[in-house]
Amino acid sequence: MKRWILRLYAPLFLSGFVAAAIAWVGHHHGDPLWLLALLALAIAVSFVAERLWPYDPAFNHDHGDRLRDTLHAVVNEGLNLLSIAAVPLLAAIIPWQAWPQQWPFALQVLVAIIAADLGITLVHYASHRIGWLWRLHAVHHSVTRMYGFNGLMKHPLHQAAEAVGGVLPLLLLGLPLPVAAVLAFAIAIQLLLQHSNVDMRPGVLGRVMAWAPLHRFHHMRYGTAGDVNFGLFLTVWDRLLGTAFDAPDYRLGTRDLGIGSQPDYPRGYAGQLLAPFRELPNGQVPEVPDGLRRRR
Repeated sequence: MKRWILRLYAPLFLSGFVAAAIAWVGHHHGDPLWLLALLALAIAVSFVAERLWPYDPAFNHDHGDRLRDTLHAVVNEGLNLLSIAAVPLLAAIIPWQAWPQQWPFALQVLVAIIAADLGITLVHYASHRIGWLWRLHAVHHSVTRMYGFNGLMKHPLHQAAEAVGGVLPLLLLGLPLPVAAVLAFAIAIQLLLQHSNVDMRPGVLGRVMAWAPLHRFHHMRYGTAGDVNFGLFLTVWDRLLGTAFDAPDYRLGTRDLGIGSQPDYPRGYAGQLLAPFRELPNGQVPEVPDGLRRRR
């Protein structure tokens, strides 16, 4: 039974919650604000599952980061809400309408997810290569444990950069507010799965979807060794970029996570908001363990 739970957890979590959002917003024309309650339920389910079937029990222990991560999540999801509320204002000033609103609502959401996934992945890729973007993105990489909630932990300015790359082009095409709301919700659900501490075993789907078993390697503390698995939803982008990586026999632990050259990176919320604008000391990057060396 446990084997099947771990195999089905990720696909059922993603499809179940996103389908519920599509049904509520797209078919019942419900208020998108209720998606916040659905997201709270998803977070609760994530916490319970992480305690029942943990990848690493140590990741469930508070590292003095729970309040900080909560603040990141509340602020960033609040900014998402404001952005969604501004969609009608943008639509009012766009003189054209190129979005296929006549398509079935679920298909519109799927197209929006794939398009946003490509844009966000490219911004993410650039964030590991362009200095000022990395300084903003480093906040997210400072985590020293992997659990679903810290998928929502990022600097608000970096979240804005991802939105510009992934969502703004869709808005300029006339993305309707209901689709935008479900897209934002789907991204939050996927972030919970990417960073989940559930010991999921999704099988073949795990090679297609960028869930925790692959994304954990993106958080390696060993310098450029972590420049892998950038995709938000799909792994195809990493295959095209040449950045796909897996080491299925290696169990990542706290010792492997964080920013190796900056072990004293600020841990508090205020310190992390200010960190990109300060000169922080850099040390030597730790050596990559043999089990994590990328095979070219």
